[in-house]
Amino acid sequence: MTDTADFIPHTDPFALFAAWLAEAENSESNDPNAMALATATPDGAPSLRMVLLKGHGAAQGFIFYTNEHSRKGREIAANPHAALLFHWKSLRRQVRVEGVLSPVDPGTADAYFVSRSRASQLGAVASDQSALLTSREEFIARYDAVEAANRGREVPRPPHWGGFSLTPRAIEFWADRAYRLHERRRFTVGAAGGWSSTLLYP
Repeated sequence: MTDTADFIPHTDPFALFAAWLAEAENSESNDPNAMALATATPDGAPSLRMVLLKGHGAAQGFIFYTNEHSRKGREIAANPHAALLFHWKSLRRQVRVEGVLSPVDPGTADAYFVSRSRASQLGAVASDQSALLTSREEFIARYDAVEAANRGREVPRPPHWGGFSLTPRAIEFWADRAYRLHERRRFTVGAAGGWSSTLLYP
């Protein structure tokens, strides 16, 4: 009754994730790289938001970028343990990732910042992410001021804007099946660094 074709290759979670993401890029109309990022406050309360995956692989982990002064940035600084969730409704699949976050190096953050549109660069400078905002007009005025200050030159990356890489210790793949007989495969990393996997009851 089950179809294991979804889980090929089944020995390398990064290769399997890359294959699933490539399919999602062809089937999801908006942001196939969107993922829910779960962190926790210092006292253990859960915190969740959507971010965009900007790099992935065995060597680099799962990378996203943000304002390090934001709520998520402060929570990561206090507790680097985090989880990700990808949900591709068009494919009826999801992937859960658990691990520890660490900052990407400044050169990597610089290279990604330069690749962004100029408007996005200006927005990153203008936004005091997660701070209280009196009005929308205040934010637009700050954006206009940043644009004027940087007219005719490259926009510098703010020192508090950077990236994080999640190094996974577990990656779980879920595929929809008929009659809710879904298929789940969980990969875990061993002490020596190799991956092993097992099926889980849905």
